[in-house]
Amino acid sequence: MNIKNIHSIYFIGIGGIGMSAIARYFNYNGVKVAGYDRSSTPLTDALEAEGMDVRFEENIDRLPKEVDLVVYTPAIPDTHQELQWFKDNNYPLYKRSQVLGIISKDLKTVAVAGTHGKTTTSTLTTHLLKEGGVDCNAFLGGVANNFSSNFVSGTSDWVVVEADEYDRSFLTLFPDLAVVMSMDADHLDIYGTAEQLLETGFKAFAKKMKAGGKMWVKAGLEAAYKGIVDVATFGIEEGDCQARNLRVEDGFFVFDYKNPSNEIKALRHPHPGRHNVENALGAITIALELGASHEQIRNGLLTFKGINRRFEFVIRTPKIVYIDDYAHHPTELEAAIGAARELYPNKKITGIFQPHLFSRTRDFVEGFAKALDHLDEIFLLDIYPAREAPIEGVSSAIIDDLMKNPNRTMLRKEDVLEKLSTTSIDVLMTLGAGDIATLVKPIQSYLQNRNNG
Repeated sequence: MNIKNIHSIYFIGIGGIGMSAIARYFNYNGVKVAGYDRSSTPLTDALEAEGMDVRFEENIDRLPKEVDLVVYTPAIPDTHQELQWFKDNNYPLYKRSQVLGIISKDLKTVAVAGTHGKTTTSTLTTHLLKEGGVDCNAFLGGVANNFSSNFVSGTSDWVVVEADEYDRSFLTLFPDLAVVMSMDADHLDIYGTAEQLLETGFKAFAKKMKAGGKMWVKAGLEAAYKGIVDVATFGIEEGDCQARNLRVEDGFFVFDYKNPSNEIKALRHPHPGRHNVENALGAITIALELGASHEQIRNGLLTFKGINRRFEFVIRTPKIVYIDDYAHHPTELEAAIGAARELYPNKKITGIFQPHLFSRTRDFVEGFAKALDHLDEIFLLDIYPAREAPIEGVSSAIIDDLMKNPNRTMLRKEDVLEKLSTTSIDVLMTLGAGDIATLVKPIQSYLQNRNNG
């Protein structure tokens, strides 16, 4: 497929975070973009405002017929009427990951991988490179607040991409530089076992590195790559690239960065949590590799505004704090709740959690229960199924059954605001990757009215 020959394109699942980034890329380059998604969201509203044609019903009669390329996501079932029609009529169909691979193959690629941490790290990397004079392109897994988008255009031949392990999508990439943030078991609906995630996922990804490329992995993960590719490591007080003397000062995480050829003292990171310091280590290392100065990195960290739904402060006042986070894996929950506890050690922390996927809930039920027990009070919503059919015996109740926290309540999504009206709140967190995001604005309005009252 030659990208230059694409004049009209149709996306099935255009509202997905990865799909919408590619849609924005084509729209930016003057291609006529249309697509389907099952419901309207703030992201699809933004795509429409940018001139894209988005529809929300499967209607073959309304499909554009003059289409050069159809892009779909693996989350779309084979029975989808529009997908089936395009297949039956022999339109060129590509997965999102294939298109990203084609777009990036003629560019110098920075790939950020990991079962968690990749969105924040790739976004911070993009911001630091821009601040450091490298006008990169980027395809991100979240809406970056510095750019108000998940696609960032640039004039250089560098592109930053989030290397997604789901459906082995990252195997379409050929990185010049790569960072691996984590390799915890996840997506076992795709890989089957944690061993296969490693063998047919992350090890296979390492084999895609371009000749002469460089790869950094979180300290402790390097043994997996022995005999495949030479790697350097990063970590807090460990590895080739280190964060040293980590401390909290005036609401900032402060640390010294040290690698074999650089030392930057007293960097101030406005986003809390040890996991965010690790994310910063990956981003700083890439930025230094591509020529950013110490001062540009220092200023870039301070001006980084974060990502929508990644430990996002929706309300931050002396009376009440409301944090929204995308965490949908036990390790991510541990990190987000731990960061809140570090910032507010003497406050009551209340969480609303919506599990994402029946299979993930089944596979990691013990981890979810353990992580959620760190909250002072927890409201547990029904599972958001996304692409999956129900699994017999799997519901939020299996998490509830294993939890030890006595202050827990099973709750329907539509009853959340009523429940909050009878709950004392110091710090509130909404947690999950499903449609819990639709609660953020209503909760924000309710809490602001309550606070003002």
